[in-house]
Amino acid sequence: MSQASEPAAGPGRKPRVAVVFGGTSDEHPVSCLTARGVVGAIDQDRYDVIGVGISRSGRWIVVSADQIAALQVSDRKLPELTEQAAEAMLLPGSSGGGGELVQRASGGGGLAELGPVDVAFSLLHGPFGEDGTIQGLFEMMGTRYVGAGVLASAVGMDKHYMKMIFAGAGLPIGPYVVITPADWQRDREQALKQVSQLTYPLYVKPTRNGSSIGISKVTDESQLEDAIAFAHQYDPKVIIEEGFENARELECGVLQSLGGAAPQVSAIAEIRMHTDSGFYDFDAKYLPEEQVDLDVPADLPTEVADEMRALAARSFDAISCEGLARVDFFLTAEGRLVVNEINTMPGFTEHSMYPRVWAASGIDYPTLVDRLLQLALDRPTGLR
Repeated sequence: MSQASEPAAGPGRKPRVAVVFGGTSDEHPVSCLTARGVVGAIDQDRYDVIGVGISRSGRWIVVSADQIAALQVSDRKLPELTEQAAEAMLLPGSSGGGGELVQRASGGGGLAELGPVDVAFSLLHGPFGEDGTIQGLFEMMGTRYVGAGVLASAVGMDKHYMKMIFAGAGLPIGPYVVITPADWQRDREQALKQVSQLTYPLYVKPTRNGSSIGISKVTDESQLEDAIAFAHQYDPKVIIEEGFENARELECGVLQSLGGAAPQVSAIAEIRMHTDSGFYDFDAKYLPEEQVDLDVPADLPTEVADEMRALAARSFDAISCEGLARVDFFLTAEGRLVVNEINTMPGFTEHSMYPRVWAASGIDYPTLVDRLLQLALDRPTGLR
């Protein structure tokens, strides 16, 4: 049975938004950049905002608006949260509706109340944040939150199960092989034999990571084990995907509609690479310089664009996503669309692809942020 929902905010006050960012994953700096953009876009006249950072070691800390504003790329160095701050934590709300933020007093004393949280805006990327873990915490605290729920977040993070669900929903996916830790330990030769059924080039990836971290392009068998070892540095489970030569890389955004209508799908973007690696890796995404061109909208025949938008909406629904998602595709040289993956918390700086495609669709960055907050505030707590 679903628990009863309490009002999203008390009478006579603005809804309070806890912007949660940082985290323990390798995408910590990306999350810091996202937080800077989102906090700057939230209408302070409509919402009361508090920054909640999670350090690399997993400590929760309160981060001021000025500190968040200072989180930016400097001399090609990405930002990171300090460990030197008083700890904070989220507790169940005393009224049963929403959570309560508290902070440990300096010197290890008692807990100081920081007030209620009406909605959490988690901007964590990667494992231990984007994968259903913090969403489960919010559910247990009875706290409304922006974006995908526990299951959709977990599926969206794990490319293995994502592809299984997409295939079950009849969505077009590319050939792949998954090597679990048990596969690699018990019979490495058999695992490599499975991979031999794929056609090179291959992309070897950590199964549960994002921002193209830990990925290698492999052009022949001699490179395969080194690429698997590199992916193992980030995840004990590895996915190996067949590449598509001369394919176009396309992306679009999906946005849940208010009032239960079908989700909206944005304009389509194309990524054109100029790097030696030939794929959209971490540096190309966050330290771009002249490495990549982003064409929004992409130059596509109308029928291809319409088909891609329909597939993106089906992908969103297939994993029971909520709030937002970016869906990535390949358009093969033969003209076939292939769903590569869905990202339930895409990069969200003002210059990231997700806000760009919505700006090209007539929804600017502040309006997009507000829509996501309204969706979260309108959503009931408990099972839905």
